[in-house]
Amino acid sequence: MNAFEIQGGKPLKGEIIPQGAKNEALQILSAVLLTEEKMTISNIPDIKDVNKLIDLLKALGVTVNRLNKDTYEFQAKDINIAYFQSEEFKQKGGGLRGSIMIVGPLLARFGKAAIPKPGGDKIGRRRLDTHFLGFEKLGAKFVYDPDKHFFNVDATELKGTYILLDEASVTGTANVVMAAVLAKGITTLYNAACEPYLQQLCKMLNRMGAKISGIGSNLLIIEGVEKLGGTEHRMLPDMIEIGSFIGLAAMTGSELTIKNVCFNELGIIPTVFAKLGIKFELRGDDIFIPAQESYEIDTFIDGSILTVSDAPWPGFTPDLLSIVLVTAIQAKGNVLIHQKMFESRLFFVDKLIDMGAQIILCDPHRATVIGLNKQTKLRGIEMTSPDIRAGVSLLIAALSAQGKSVIYNIEQIERGYQDIEERLKALGADIRRIEAIPYH
Repeated sequence: MNAFEIQGGKPLKGEIIPQGAKNEALQILSAVLLTEEKMTISNIPDIKDVNKLIDLLKALGVTVNRLNKDTYEFQAKDINIAYFQSEEFKQKGGGLRGSIMIVGPLLARFGKAAIPKPGGDKIGRRRLDTHFLGFEKLGAKFVYDPDKHFFNVDATELKGTYILLDEASVTGTANVVMAAVLAKGITTLYNAACEPYLQQLCKMLNRMGAKISGIGSNLLIIEGVEKLGGTEHRMLPDMIEIGSFIGLAAMTGSELTIKNVCFNELGIIPTVFAKLGIKFELRGDDIFIPAQESYEIDTFIDGSILTVSDAPWPGFTPDLLSIVLVTAIQAKGNVLIHQKMFESRLFFVDKLIDMGAQIILCDPHRATVIGLNKQTKLRGIEMTSPDIRAGVSLLIAALSAQGKSVIYNIEQIERGYQDIEERLKALGADIRRIEAIPYH
């Protein structure tokens, strides 16, 4: 098993370029199935989850040409519908949560689709109801086989309608939008997610010939069209990576420049890190973070303890709460982290406590961090990464800690972070990949 061995406690320095956005990629790449014309997509992150989806598209019959490291050309001209019933499809689709995103485009263009129950992070119950309730409203019928964990969906004729989503799910909104763009009539989609990645998808679909209005709001109006054409599209930088690098700079007392961040698309993220006391400057479209010996957490105006919680966009993304939690360990002051969306995402804090962090896990959703103010360094330990975001949080903790740490199950980290070992080494991090058997 691959693991990272880290000698921590060293400040880093230099520039780092964030990868393309993982969560945008899973939507945009699925949308190539909506047209038989060529699609050129750039700034695609070279990570396991995205590469698995590209492999799945190839297996479905999509012609894929890699033009350079981050740019691909796709053409979904000859799709093999029979592939849905193959054992290979069950394995490929079941190993990737993002595979649910191909259902909307396939329903729209071919009237049927199937999908194994998708995989992904072990961070609590992640419902697919929003996707299927939306498809049902458009006229689709689906059957779930609980023995085989398999969904079959039939939609010989999708018709536009009024849909009030049961939750503002980003993937659910994207999937329903992709199904609705080729449906007959007008679809009114209320309680839609409005994340920048969803906006990117809608803008790209409009360039392909779709008619979507209300982009950026929670009310989308989609007028169905007969067919869509090809286009070119460039992904946004990954906001989760950007937030991770801000936290990394603070924890390790490093001077870092995060390049080409598309600052206007980051929403409240910089503000939340500023509330932790982290100083930064915007230089053009780069974020410069000076080396800080200490950083102090704000309180609310009445003096009460700061709470950082997740919420639908433009609220704070749940994917960065793990990073905020680990960053707060070495701050001056206290903060309550409230993870509302996933009930198991805070369960990695026991490893941080073993490293010397002062954290009280109140319940599955809330943790209070009592900042050490860099008076005591964390100590290196052996630990296992439970999911992508917790894995990077543990990596940040290890880079700030005194002594050697070993992180097992780094495949989880590499599902979401491209060439992370090499990019950290370029900043001066002492990190290397080893073959190791977990200590337990």
